[in-house]
Amino acid sequence: MQKHKIAVIAGDGIGPEVIAEGVKVLKKTASLDGSFEFEFTDFPWGCEYYLKEGRMMPENGIEILSKFDAIFLGAVGFPGVPDHISLWQLLLTIRKSFDQYINLRPVKLLEGAPCPLAGVKREDINMTFVRENSEGEYAGSGAWLYKDKPNEVVIQNGVFSRHGCERVIRYAFELARAEKKTLTSISKGNALNYSMVFWDQIFKEVSAEYPDVETHSLLVDAASMFMVKDPKRFQIVVTSNLFGDILTDLGAAISGGMGLAAGANLNPERKYPSMFEPIHGSAPDIAGQQISNPLATVWAASQMLDFFGHKEWGAKLIDAIETLLKEKKTLTPDLGGTAKTSEVGDAVCAVISK
Repeated sequence: MQKHKIAVIAGDGIGPEVIAEGVKVLKKTASLDGSFEFEFTDFPWGCEYYLKEGRMMPENGIEILSKFDAIFLGAVGFPGVPDHISLWQLLLTIRKSFDQYINLRPVKLLEGAPCPLAGVKREDINMTFVRENSEGEYAGSGAWLYKDKPNEVVIQNGVFSRHGCERVIRYAFELARAEKKTLTSISKGNALNYSMVFWDQIFKEVSAEYPDVETHSLLVDAASMFMVKDPKRFQIVVTSNLFGDILTDLGAAISGGMGLAAGANLNPERKYPSMFEPIHGSAPDIAGQQISNPLATVWAASQMLDFFGHKEWGAKLIDAIETLLKEKKTLTPDLGGTAKTSEVGDAVCAVISK
């Protein structure tokens, strides 16, 4: 039997509540299939750990995580801990240490999901964002000069390497070729005259290797407009770290809300563990009330199943989410229902058991 060792970092706020349902659903898929199993190990790292220990995870945290096949992350962030601390000392440290250079974010309007756009059909919003996940403005390169002086200056560098750009762009091309879809590159080459001109140049170079893939290039401001006015023009999208971060949240807003938004942080070579997470944040104001929506976590679990090669089960989880959205019987308050978080997890398990 195939065994997948999963490190679980439930994190802060609603993280433990939604992750519990994701774990429940993954265990159910394994029990129904019988050819694989999951072994989950919990780590109590996050902001609560920081307030006790002065750090988001132990000094040897990366070494501990390296022994697992994947990481299941809940949410990070809590009042009293600055956001840049919680982000840089956990999530970004994991992404960088394990070279998770692909951030894969599905933006798909499921039947029954709320959409704020008028006249948009379900099939009009079905895109996959391939976001560069290790460089750009999130590389952590810069300087803070003359701190607290009248002439204080900060410099935030965007880091774009040929290696980093080529590998994410080539991944996107391979995905577009495999799925027979168009590929759109999003940049800002008119204003960012070094980094984004470089990005555009590399996209053009790599595209020559894929003459069968239809390509488009858009400036990020135009892309933002078209995601709202004409979302069906996007299928596979490749973009930089910062632009991808922003645009995928816009994508969540037009495809059902943050409660349905999931993301995979992939090391495609599998030299290191990959990480799967709902991306809605820790929502500490509703923590402990069992009203948080676990469907984004279920979607992240679907991505994990896909990554491990259990694509049939990955698809079944998406179908189960869609079933709940259509039936409207077991949904949390953010989607107009009255169900508890755990009841939604139970309902997903019941659907896939059928």
